[in-house]
Amino acid sequence: EVLLQASGGGVVQPGGSLTLSCSASGFTFGNYGMNWVRQARGKRPEWVSVINREGTDALYADSLEGRFTISRDNAKNMVYLQMNSLNSEDAAMYFCTTVVGGIDYWGEGTQVTVSS
Repeated sequence: EVLLQASGGGVVQPGGSLTLSCSASGFTFGNYGMNWVRQARGKRPEWVSVINREGTDALYADSLEGRFTISRDNAKNMVYLQMNSLNSEDAAMYFCTTVVGGIDYWGEGTQVTVSS
């Protein structure tokens, strides 16, 4: 069973930083790319970033303007999202996702709140 669990969310002040983590199990982690997706309340899910299976290449949503960095540790079956210069538009539930066997898996998300 593919399981994904995001963690590390919380309340952060505008301009602050936060690092999210996602643990993965139930599949050969190093064989699959990993995504971060976020969903603000009342809005559609927004793709944030993807990292390839080796961790050597990544893509980001244009709206992030270079503030986020995705990384992974295949030895630990973990993927991370370093978020800097957070603002109110970054407040959302963040999910790590992957596609295995043609099925799109989403884990439990972690909430990021940006508030002074």
